[in-house]
Amino acid sequence: MRFTKMHGIGNDYIYINGFEEQVDNPASLSVSMSAYHTGVGSDGIILILPSDKADLRMRMFNNDGSEAQMCGNGARCIAKYAYERGLIGKNMTSFTLETGGGIKNLTIIKDGETVSAVRVDMGAPVFTPSKIPVALDGDSVIEHAIEIVGRTFPMTCVSMGNPHAVLFIEEDPFTLKGFEAYGKMLENHEMFPERVNVGFVKRISDNRLKMRVWERGSGETMACGTAACAAAVAAKRTGRVGFGETRITLRGGDLAIDWLGGDNPVLMTGPATFVFDGVWLG
Repeated sequence: MRFTKMHGIGNDYIYINGFEEQVDNPASLSVSMSAYHTGVGSDGIILILPSDKADLRMRMFNNDGSEAQMCGNGARCIAKYAYERGLIGKNMTSFTLETGGGIKNLTIIKDGETVSAVRVDMGAPVFTPSKIPVALDGDSVIEHAIEIVGRTFPMTCVSMGNPHAVLFIEEDPFTLKGFEAYGKMLENHEMFPERVNVGFVKRISDNRLKMRVWERGSGETMACGTAACAAAVAAKRTGRVGFGETRITLRGGDLAIDWLGGDNPVLMTGPATFVFDGVWLG
């Protein structure tokens, strides 16, 4: 079975062209292929599939075999793959992608015939607890005090097609002591019936944030597109940054997130990178 390894600022997945390859058990395959010592090594696998609702469809599986609704970095990589490998026409500068979190609009930014960056319309953020989902009362979860491993954090919850808990901190998130323990405990906390992605975020300036991500089903990742969107949205809702474009620095690189508030869509722009093609013999 042929596959392609790609990454979006370090968030690395194995991409399988479902127009050419048949995958019968993607959950099991993701566990096997994602293993770093005995497989390819990745945060999971992403299937690029036909769709009867959009131009293409994606299915995403974390490296523990669980299926996730959406991946912003993965969507950008699909756009680059689809354009440069001929799954969409060369005259197309935008297309639609069906995901578990709804249909997303993707716009290709080119340098000649190469896709240098992709802008993804991630849709409007969701704050209603039952729709995130998070088992807390009220119309939204903004700056909710939560204690984890003896430390209390202000937590804002938002769905960007998948559930996120954004925790603002004063120290550098890249060197946060206890990060793994905090991430594991909150990911599996009983208040999140579908588990949750966890972002630890520091405000750098009026339009810049720095964050570290613990993804449900994968653990720490170098980057997470939906988490960056959630962080920007949460920072704007709590007055930490202004509306408009916010630059998010993750361990793998930077993403530009633009949101004007309300029901406006969140726009995410960033790169996508080919690593290598291979053949899976397992």
